[in-house]
Amino acid sequence: MNILDLLVGKPLRTAEERAEQVGPAAGIPIFGLDALSSAAYGPEAALSLLIPLGLAGVPYIIPVSAAIIALLVIVYFSYRQTIEAYPTGGGSYTVARFNLGAFWGLLAAAALLADYILTAAVGISAGVGALISAVPRLLPHTLFLCLAILAVITVVNLRGVKDAGTAFLLPTYVFVGCLGIVIIGGLIRTLLGDGHPVPVSPLPPPPLPVAGVTLWLLLRVFASGCTALTGVEAVSNGVKAFREPRIKNAQATLTVIIAILAVLLAGISFLVKVYGIVATDPGLPGYQSILSLLIGAVFGKGVFYYIAIGSILFVLSLSANTAFADFPRLCRAIAANNYLPHGFAQRGRRLVYTQGILVLALLCGLLLVLFGGVTDRLIPLYAVGAFLAFTLSQAGMVRHWWKKRGPHWVKSIFVNGLGATVTGITVIVVLVAKFTEGAWLTLLFIPVVLLLFRTVRRHYHHIAVASSCMEPINARCADKEPPIVVVPLERWSTLGRQSLEFACRISTEVIGTHVEPGETDHAALLTEDWERYVAAPFRECGRPVPTLKLLSSPYRFVVVPIVQFVLELSKENPTRQIVVVIPELVEERGFEYIMHNQRGRLLEWMLLARGNERIFTVASPYYLSRGRGQS
Repeated sequence: MNILDLLVGKPLRTAEERAEQVGPAAGIPIFGLDALSSAAYGPEAALSLLIPLGLAGVPYIIPVSAAIIALLVIVYFSYRQTIEAYPTGGGSYTVARFNLGAFWGLLAAAALLADYILTAAVGISAGVGALISAVPRLLPHTLFLCLAILAVITVVNLRGVKDAGTAFLLPTYVFVGCLGIVIIGGLIRTLLGDGHPVPVSPLPPPPLPVAGVTLWLLLRVFASGCTALTGVEAVSNGVKAFREPRIKNAQATLTVIIAILAVLLAGISFLVKVYGIVATDPGLPGYQSILSLLIGAVFGKGVFYYIAIGSILFVLSLSANTAFADFPRLCRAIAANNYLPHGFAQRGRRLVYTQGILVLALLCGLLLVLFGGVTDRLIPLYAVGAFLAFTLSQAGMVRHWWKKRGPHWVKSIFVNGLGATVTGITVIVVLVAKFTEGAWLTLLFIPVVLLLFRTVRRHYHHIAVASSCMEPINARCADKEPPIVVVPLERWSTLGRQSLEFACRISTEVIGTHVEPGETDHAALLTEDWERYVAAPFRECGRPVPTLKLLSSPYRFVVVPIVQFVLELSKENPTRQIVVVIPELVEERGFEYIMHNQRGRLLEWMLLARGNERIFTVASPYYLSRGRGQS
């Protein structure tokens, strides 16, 4: 077993795809981690903005959370309909493209790509934030921990959908169970304490109020809290990953995810209010997450505290898996329409879209490095793309029902229309509230991605036009002059002999080339060997003798003189094809390649870059292991 098999597993056959599909139990950790984990950082993102109000700001978390949960329910019903209408994967890109047009589909795609990149980065940084809350001395290692977790998630996703679901199953349900216990325990203590429970672990003293409540502040709090809705679309994007009955399994998964998330948001918000928990400044000494303070207040900092914090760490960190599940699928859909390189549409060894996973890991790592892995610095960039995609998806579904007009179409239009209206208003609120805090970066990213889409599409269109052919093959092509064959040689060897024999089968006009850099005297030795091993045998057979061309290289270049010779030869023979047979040594062990130069590959690349349609390259491989066996 090689290292690649050990890390990502053995290759899967295409026929094994069905075994990789999942049901609701595994679908929840795969597609719901982002949504569920947002219960940890959504309320905290909102409460962080209420710090200037001190203890007086805590009660506002209830109405803000109620508004967010109401929005969550509206989006839920909208996406249930989307799953049913587009069982092959009805993400915002698909829905908007089919119903609103290509531009709106691409706008939704660009917004979603931004959202997925930020989803991965925010999830990982929030997970590390939870760990630092429990172990403050790890604060200086924040970025390293973020990048290490990113590497683990990348490898797990490269192993395939089923392995990812299995790996994240236990942490997800432990997380939900722990928060459920905290909420139930907190409610019991609240009842026993007549609505005023006493924290088991003392809470840090609230800061003194330095500002008053304003409508603008509440809008900013709502905008930050809306990060709890990101990831809701994931199930509709990945419907094809579910086993049959696909629609019912996807809808069941979405229902469970939304129900759990709504309960967690409501419970956490209520307990934060009754315990009077105020957020602490992230990134500074003494920082503790809201959930760390809440768990400590309800149960103290005993064994359960560390189990719960550990589960939060795992789930927050692994919530990036939602992005890793959907980002490659979205890229595949875009690439299938020629707006991204076709490599994004090709599945790798484990039936996943490897290129999309690797690109997401790279972009997420770059974000973590730029922002130091601190969640609070990333949150302002968040949610704009998600809600823009929500809006376009729901607007597209309104158009879909209007065109289809099947049973209950009026009700369906109302549900999706309400979703489009509410999420559209939320986009404006989030954008205005977060613009100066960093949301402008998302607005800059989206046009850049749209430009990328257009450039890639134009390239593929140009290729399709330039390579289109309506002419039949010339059946008399064999009657034309054979090509001129060029064989680069360093010295006389078995490798060179094999290449020359192959060249002579192609044409009677063969030219051996040798570059003498001036530091050695290989040219004289090769000339003698050429006369003895090449010219003499050909004369004996009465056949045209191959030519040996010696090329000088005062600057010790080897590849460049050969390229120039081939280009000049092509220019001197405008009606002839030139074939360059490149001798290549195939090593017995992979690491042995570093022992030799790779001039053959470089020569091939340079001829492709500087040549024309009459210049061809052919590799002549000599397998060293077989050569050893023959000697």
